[in-house]
Amino acid sequence: MAEAGYRLLRYDSRGHGQSASPPGPYSMEMLALDAVGLLDALGLEKVHFCGLSLGGMTGQMMGAFHGERLLSLILSDTTSYTASPEVWDERIQMVRKNGMAAVADATIDRWFTRAGQERLPEEVNEIRGMILNMSIEGFCGCCEAIRPLDLRRAISGISARTLVIVGEQDEGTPVSEAVYLHERILFSELNVIPGAAHLVNVEQAERFNAAVLGFLKTLKTP
Repeated sequence: MAEAGYRLLRYDSRGHGQSASPPGPYSMEMLALDAVGLLDALGLEKVHFCGLSLGGMTGQMMGAFHGERLLSLILSDTTSYTASPEVWDERIQMVRKNGMAAVADATIDRWFTRAGQERLPEEVNEIRGMILNMSIEGFCGCCEAIRPLDLRRAISGISARTLVIVGEQDEGTPVSEAVYLHERILFSELNVIPGAAHLVNVEQAERFNAAVLGFLKTLKTP
């Protein structure tokens, strides 16, 4: 992206990486306001917002309730609705009892195809390390934000030009969820990328980057 002339801002969401992991529960409103606060602090009026998974949920919140801050929106491997909230309760209980190791292997199997795990061992091991090192409070807080998610009505109010991307073999946020987003966001387009599960940006990085750049080039605003 930088080589194409775009200035990149990447940040660790609340509960992730080097950002703070205060005790939960967190909410989607909170995560969206974190993003808005970061833009305010950096003096950035409008941005192209790209979010994957939980980041895509944050992106939907940005588009629906803070659309004035967006030049465009890219939503990857995400959903507008949590159909099985009990799954997140189970994950919270497992991690509070046994730590992040209790969910690491299953998470890797959801995030990557088997072929991807064999082809990209270094990347997979790095991400496994990120999972294992994640704050328990941060993980549980984010699970609590996802558990009640229901943006099905709100997304119809997104007016920003939007690209919806999904890995063809994503089982956690499947193609059907991406189609749902595409059908309800007025100015949207859909790109299904083969040979990838949830972390399509890692498993099919070249195709993902090409899709994003191709979309951005269709916009009038650089």
